[in-house]
Amino acid sequence: MSDQQSHEHQSFETRAIHAGNTADPLTGAVVPPIYQVSTYKQDGVGGLRGGYEYSRSANPTRTALEENLAALEGGRRGLAFASGLAAEDCLLRALLAPGDHVVIPNDAYGGTFRLFAKVVARWGVQFDVADTSDAASVRAALRPNTKAVWVETPSNPLLGITDIAAVAEIAHAAGARLVVDNTFASPYLQQPLSLGADVVVHSLTKYMGGHSDVVGGALVTADEALGEELAYHQNAMGAVAGPFDSWIVLRGIKTLAVRMDRHSENAERVVEMLTRHPKVVQVLYPGLPEHPGHDVAAKQMKHFGGMVSFRVAGGEAAAVEVCNRAKLFTLGESLGGVESLIEHPGRMTHASVAGSELEVPADLVRLSVGIEAVDDLLADLTQALG
Repeated sequence: MSDQQSHEHQSFETRAIHAGNTADPLTGAVVPPIYQVSTYKQDGVGGLRGGYEYSRSANPTRTALEENLAALEGGRRGLAFASGLAAEDCLLRALLAPGDHVVIPNDAYGGTFRLFAKVVARWGVQFDVADTSDAASVRAALRPNTKAVWVETPSNPLLGITDIAAVAEIAHAAGARLVVDNTFASPYLQQPLSLGADVVVHSLTKYMGGHSDVVGGALVTADEALGEELAYHQNAMGAVAGPFDSWIVLRGIKTLAVRMDRHSENAERVVEMLTRHPKVVQVLYPGLPEHPGHDVAAKQMKHFGGMVSFRVAGGEAAAVEVCNRAKLFTLGESLGGVESLIEHPGRMTHASVAGSELEVPADLVRLSVGIEAVDDLLADLTQALG
C-alpha cells in the first residue's frame, strides 16, 4: 500500500503530521532524517537501493515531503522545487510549446506575471488576461490554441475569488488544463483538485513552511501521466528542493492546521477593526459579506485565510506612510509566516506589473496577519493608521 493510500481516509490534521513521515527503519527516529547527500552507493551497476542514485533525481527527505504534499492536496503525485517560481517554470515548460496560449488572471503575484511576460513569451507562448472571477471573461479569453487556464484564489494582492469548479468546466470544455495557485489558502483551507483543477501550485515559502525561514515550491496533480511528465521535467531541469529545505517545510506543515485557524481568526478581527476606521476607504477580504466572491469562498474554503488588503484615504503617500509607521507588523515582502507582515504592493511585490493590466492601486496596503496576540496587532495598526 502506498503512503497516499494509507492516509487517504484520515483527517487533514493527521495526514499533515504522518503522511510521508515514516519512522526511520534503522534507528526508529520518528522524524525522517535529513539525507544531506548527493550520490548513493549502488549494489552492482544499476543496483539501486530504493531507487536512489543521485539527489537531483530523488532524495529520501524530498520524497517524504512530496508524499506529504500529495496526501494533503488529495493528489497522486507531489513534486518539490527550489522555489515557487521554479515550480511554475517547470509546469509551463511541461504543459506548453511555442505557439500555445494561456489565460492568466488580472490579479496575480507579480513574479508569475513577470515569468509569463518576460520569459515564457520570448519562447513563443502567448497569453491573455481575464477576470477569472467572471466566467464570461474566461470564455472570452479562450482561443483554439489555449492549453491552460491559470487561477489564483484568493488572488494576490486584491483577494479576488474564482469559482474553481466553474472555471474547471470551462477550461476542460475547451481542451485546456486548469492550474490553481493555492498559496494563499493552503490545502487546509482549500483543495482545488477535488473541485476539478488539474494541477495545484504552491509557494512552500509561505503558509506551508510557515516560519519565514525557507524558500520552496510545489506542484501536485491527481493525473498519474501528468505527474510522470512533470517529474521528468523536474529532473531534466533540476531546480529541486534540497534535503534541508524539504525537512524544514515538512516540520512546518505539521502545525499548518492550527496555524491557519489562528491566522484566520486574527484576520477576521483585523478586518472588523479596519472596516470601522475612518482612514480606511475599502477592505478587501473574502470573509466580508459584501465581498463579490464571498459566497463562492464560503463554499470552497474552510475559513477565509490570513491575508487582508485595504485602501487608505490620502492615496499612495498615505499608504506608504502606514507601512513605514507599523512596528509590530514587519515591513517586508512574502507572507504566511507566524509573524505579521505589512507591505505596499505597488512598490514592492507587484512593482513588476506596473503599467500592465495587473497594475495594483497605489493606495493599497497588504497584510499577512500572523498568529501573535490579536489585541497587540490591532493596537499597532491603529497607531500606524494615525
